[in-house]
Amino acid sequence: MKRVLMLAAENAAVAGAKVGGMADVIGDLPAALHNEHVAVDVMMPSYGFLVSQLKARFIADVSLPFRGQTTLVEVFIAPHPNVAGSAIYLLDHPHFDAGGAIYTSNNDGRPFADDADKFALMCAAAAQVICQEIVDKPDVLHLHDWHCGVLALLRAYEPRFNALQAIHTVYSVHNLSIQGQRPLCQEHSSLQAWFPELFAKLSVHHDEAMAKIIDPIHAQCFNPMRAAINLCDHLHFVSPTYAKEVMLASECGSGHYGGEGLQDDIAQRAAELRVHGILNGCFYHDTPLELPKRTEQDFAKVLDYAEQCLLNNLANNQWVASQDQIALQRLNQLRRAAKAPSCLLTSVGRLTSQKVALLLQVMADGRYAIEHLLQSLATGQSQGLLILLGSGDEHIEQQLRQVAGRWPQLLFINGFDLPLSQLLYQHGDLFMMPSSFEPCGISQMLAMKAGQPCIVHGVGGLKDTIEHQVDGWVFNGDSLADKVDAMLATVTEAVAMTEQPQFQSMRQQALANRFTWQDVAKAYCEELYEF
Repeated sequence: MKRVLMLAAENAAVAGAKVGGMADVIGDLPAALHNEHVAVDVMMPSYGFLVSQLKARFIADVSLPFRGQTTLVEVFIAPHPNVAGSAIYLLDHPHFDAGGAIYTSNNDGRPFADDADKFALMCAAAAQVICQEIVDKPDVLHLHDWHCGVLALLRAYEPRFNALQAIHTVYSVHNLSIQGQRPLCQEHSSLQAWFPELFAKLSVHHDEAMAKIIDPIHAQCFNPMRAAINLCDHLHFVSPTYAKEVMLASECGSGHYGGEGLQDDIAQRAAELRVHGILNGCFYHDTPLELPKRTEQDFAKVLDYAEQCLLNNLANNQWVASQDQIALQRLNQLRRAAKAPSCLLTSVGRLTSQKVALLLQVMADGRYAIEHLLQSLATGQSQGLLILLGSGDEHIEQQLRQVAGRWPQLLFINGFDLPLSQLLYQHGDLFMMPSSFEPCGISQMLAMKAGQPCIVHGVGGLKDTIEHQVDGWVFNGDSLADKVDAMLATVTEAVAMTEQPQFQSMRQQALANRFTWQDVAKAYCEELYEF
């Protein structure tokens, strides 16, 4: 079998090692690629708990220069939990241990500082491990997101790691909006601090090299994502449309999120035929497709489980959060109504500007767009309810808490619970995903998998998975205001459609859609790995 080594910060195949959608790719692809006769090993930090959790076996120490001194990193191996013959390699060092957290926040005006240190060490250790042949030499080295950009730099310019240049190297961009920039020098978390000798050599003798790794906007910063985009053999984006969007500059006025400063580099790689857009996938059951029925009992089940989630939140915290209290009051009101809403809209996701900015745009009357949406649910022919499950940005949580207190048409569950999210996918009528940009998206696939049509903004992977008025609704606009107006009009149209006979055929079409990991694996082999 051909062998691929993936280096990544996250992995959904391991409990506690998932934060975002990248983890699902790392967790799900090895099994699909195994069916294509490709063995995938994954290397990642231990984060202070994965060695014991996986009962990993110690295999080696590697010593390497880092921060001007010799640093020792331990290497452990554990069998892949889902794929026979594949392994998970864990890099263990005190610097990787942040109390079980994958990422840490710097609130001292030094964005990414601690994480950049951690992942720079991860990359240097991984390079050392491969070059010392502590692991089998892979046919392909596959790097994921900004966390791995330093390895692309070391592969290209550090003589100790010249052997890596003979390994075909692929770089996947999961979200271009997070690039991990840090100062080039004169900072504790900087390229100079991590690799002083390499930095000195590049600064004096390699203007061309520096031009490939510095941030295009902040010339005194190192950009690990830009380094990987320019220095790897193939560049992969997680949907065909997103791969096109990022070759255009971002425009705040129109609400277009494009290359975020890296569009020229990406366009140049595309001209070299090295850019690929391959949609992420989803797992599907082999059982025959049956369209689930929506019943009053199903809605009661959703309310009961939502209440239990809220009670768990209260039990695990000393103080009662106001959003939990509002949600419990709303649940009581819904139960007293003794009738399920005629249309149940659902939304599941991280509360970030990317996901909810359109919903929280302020309209001419001073209200948020989501309030206009809720008003349409209250006054239209179909009395509707929006259940929104998510957590993230504290300011966004506050905004939604205030809206939830004003509008009985919104049940806001602040947090994330996997079983509750699955109930929302299964029992909702319409799924809302109005992301300002979406590299791929998994929530829309999960909703369709349960027979729930989606209302989406026509960007990235959302455009690639939803067909307007066939298996869902897609809205667009030439300006930010146009997008918001189109979103509200589309919601009104979709809610009205749920009362029509053709809505069932749309549900059936959504249920029948397939975006399989096996198709993704075949595309990886043909386009990225060249097997």
